[in-house]
Amino acid sequence: MIRHISPFVPTPSCQKCGKKGGKGPCDPKNPPSEREFPMKKPLKTAALLLPALILGGCAAPAEKSVNLSAAYAVIALLSLLLLIGCCLVKKRNIWLLLLFTSVLVVNAGYFALSISKTLEEALLANRISYLGSVFLPFAMLMIILEAAAVKCKKWLPAALLLVSLGVFLVAASPGYLDIYYKEVSLHSANGVTMLDKVYGPWHKLYFYYLFLYFAAMIAATAHAIIKKKLPSGARAAILAFAVFINIGVWLMEQLIRLDFELLSLSYIISELFLLGLFILQEEDKKEAPAPAAPLPASSSPFSQEQRRLFLEGLLRLTPAERTIYDLYLQGKTTREITDGLGITENTLKYHNKNLYGKLGVSSRRQLVDIALTIKE
Repeated sequence: MIRHISPFVPTPSCQKCGKKGGKGPCDPKNPPSEREFPMKKPLKTAALLLPALILGGCAAPAEKSVNLSAAYAVIALLSLLLLIGCCLVKKRNIWLLLLFTSVLVVNAGYFALSISKTLEEALLANRISYLGSVFLPFAMLMIILEAAAVKCKKWLPAALLLVSLGVFLVAASPGYLDIYYKEVSLHSANGVTMLDKVYGPWHKLYFYYLFLYFAAMIAATAHAIIKKKLPSGARAAILAFAVFINIGVWLMEQLIRLDFELLSLSYIISELFLLGLFILQEEDKKEAPAPAAPLPASSSPFSQEQRRLFLEGLLRLTPAERTIYDLYLQGKTTREITDGLGITENTLKYHNKNLYGKLGVSSRRQLVDIALTIKE
């Protein structure tokens, strides 16, 4: 028999001693602390509970039976509260909702597996965990592609969804077919239920599935950083951290045997970071909205002082700001400008703020009006 630790679907076992009923102090390491995001108070409070949950999973051996199952229960409840908090965000994003739902399903599966009494119950809990873990990387990739301003074909989400469904059906086959696990049995360690498995011929499918998603996430993140698709280095760091924390935690669990499955926490940290990034981007859109179509010049007169400041500001424009200024005068739309320059709307808004400040105007309409007045 081979004890299996599935990528992104770990089993709640005693992985330090590797024996049934084994005892010994555990020595988990706390995950990286979270950055502050402009999110609602319930989400911040939830984030503060994570260290306590890790410590709760590392109690004395006599208390592990209760504490581990209780920790998984609290994490599942926390996942539910975070999903509710995500639904309260004013502008909802379908991929964020799918991510938060997937994390809830995964953690509910962890908890159900830890308290299963029969093999049938444990296999059902295992299927629940796989249901969430299969769609979790899909949702993360779509969020990262949006944040990195990577354009994809309209059919891509549907195609990936079908692939995810196929992988889930294979992973959920134990108990019906022997293609994923040849053999599977149930036993308890420190009062927590776990599955012992012998791999089947199709087991590697899930590993390749995760590997390709990881590669796609890393590529999209690298694209956003290299092409400067995000307005600041801090936001690029947020995106990179959300991607690499799950990879890092999974690799750590393969090298260091822990009594507590830290992936259940890294999922929550990732979704908090991605939610924070989404909220920041939505705030940017509110601060400096740009019109979608060229605006005609108005007949409003401008003072000599306004014209003088405008002309002086033209001399202080950077090459990028001058390019955007010329495109505005040509009547280009926001979409045409961002596509032509290969920048995001957030980057364009950043340039607009500097451009308007130097020219002494408060809007694109006023900029065009004064420029046309000067030309006359």
